[in-house]
Amino acid sequence: MAFQPYTPKPITDVFTPGDTDINRRECRRTQPMRVLALGLGRTGTASLRTALKELGFEDCYHMMSASVENPPDCLMWSDALAAKYDGQGTFGREQWDQLFGHCQAICDWPCVAFAKELIEAYPEAKVLVTTRDVDSWHASTMKTVHWRATEPELKFVAKFDWAAGMYQPMLSKFWNEFWEGDFEKNGKRRYREYYEEIRSLVPKERLLEYKMGEGWGPLCEFLEVPVPEGKKFPRTNDTDGFVERCRRRNHMQMLNVLFRATVVGGGFAAIVFSATMTIRKFFGGRGGLLS
Repeated sequence: MAFQPYTPKPITDVFTPGDTDINRRECRRTQPMRVLALGLGRTGTASLRTALKELGFEDCYHMMSASVENPPDCLMWSDALAAKYDGQGTFGREQWDQLFGHCQAICDWPCVAFAKELIEAYPEAKVLVTTRDVDSWHASTMKTVHWRATEPELKFVAKFDWAAGMYQPMLSKFWNEFWEGDFEKNGKRRYREYYEEIRSLVPKERLLEYKMGEGWGPLCEFLEVPVPEGKKFPRTNDTDGFVERCRRRNHMQMLNVLFRATVVGGGFAAIVFSATMTIRKFFGGRGGLLS
């Protein structure tokens, strides 16, 4: 995971207009870090992110922040993974402030790979973990993030697309290291070990273990904020349509590649051919490119 320099978003990436292009290595902290939500992904972290924003914690970092909101974040995550697992470079409070200095809260993966480091970097922040039955969690993760982390289509797209080229290597590295090379075999054991590690790092009176369905009460009491009046606790079930959303993003990124090849011309002839074959494979029998 050698250092990868930042490169600006190609102007030809017109099929993914929502992707921002912020070089976090040039950023600094602008908000105090207030909440470290260190529950593993697929335990309700998407709902929690929405809830924390509703409670006034702006912004809340989540895997979506890097995967589809600001892809250059993946460069700094790769730096952090290289420092932790490969002994390449250093990654401390200064770098964390660069990566999510605009956030008052963090949740989801890959943040969880750095739970100890983040607790040490932000001792003033409150720590909570979302939990879930380990068997249902494992089944959900197998169908979603594990599939995404090992998906051949994403690996192919990453060879050519700006955003995928940063995201896929980072996701693959994180997934392989965190689960010791085999999520299907080690996932449940690592789940239990992870939560025990958090309990050993944070005194019981300073840690909230929270399950979706418990409502605003325990969360607001722990965070010392008022319960929102007349508002239901958000339920963001991002399992529904997860695979289709990921595949659609692959397709849009490959359309970026095709468009760039068309604009640039002959030098990308081979890419055009390969990408065209891939688009046909992706969309074959689906009734058109944008169906």
